[in-house]
Amino acid sequence: MIETQELTLQVGPRLLVDRLDWRVAAGESWCVIGPNGAGKSTLLRTLAGLRQPDGGHVELAGKPLPAWPLPALARERAYLAQSRGDAFAYRVIETVLMARHPYHADRYWEGSDDHAAAEHALRTLDVLHLAQRDVRTLSGGERQRVAIAALLAQDTPLLLLDEPANALDLAHQVAMTNLLAGLCRNESRAVVSVGHDLNLAWSGATHALLLHGDGAWRAGPVHEVMRAGLLGACLGHPIAVIEHGGRTIFLPEAAPAADSIIRRVQ
Repeated sequence: MIETQELTLQVGPRLLVDRLDWRVAAGESWCVIGPNGAGKSTLLRTLAGLRQPDGGHVELAGKPLPAWPLPALARERAYLAQSRGDAFAYRVIETVLMARHPYHADRYWEGSDDHAAAEHALRTLDVLHLAQRDVRTLSGGERQRVAIAALLAQDTPLLLLDEPANALDLAHQVAMTNLLAGLCRNESRAVVSVGHDLNLAWSGATHALLLHGDGAWRAGPVHEVMRAGLLGACLGHPIAVIEHGGRTIFLPEAAPAADSIIRRVQ
């Protein structure tokens, strides 16, 4: 569905990703993992066509990304940014309906099909009851769920999400993770999602991409990539992987310095 060939990403003189050869197929859910500043958001913006690569190129459905007309691109991929600002008093339903704009080639106003898609997406994210609210009055978690609803209403085969669990409570984090996994499994969509919660990533993803922030990367199925040694080297902190009750649980190991501080306090 989307593929990178020798993709290189830089910020100033700093090399973030070096010659990434990577392919995301229909039905796959990828989690992108790495420390702060490793290039995760930069990669997602590049995949969305919002940033030019510093080397190599990106192909969407076999066609170079720059060759896609913008309306057609918006019908192929949807992008959830890490943060957003609401300057105007749009209602929630209007905010989600904006995501239907790529389907308005022959009309200006939205139709009944657009309203049905928007309401279905709001219902799926458990925010339909907020449809008439001003988006500026929502809590952080409510606003995030509305943003994900807009992503769903855009109805694209490829979803790019930058930290979708931001501001969500535990129940909605789990529901959102299950929702994205279900879209891949049942509708053959592809998902690329940035996140920091290893347990959410493991529960919802089929594949993982580790970005070290110095150009190094590693990609593959989660059971091959999300291993203690590989994760610890990537994140700069030792990770313990625990099997309990048929579940795999990821925990940061206590650093020696922290252990000694705790002992002194006790």
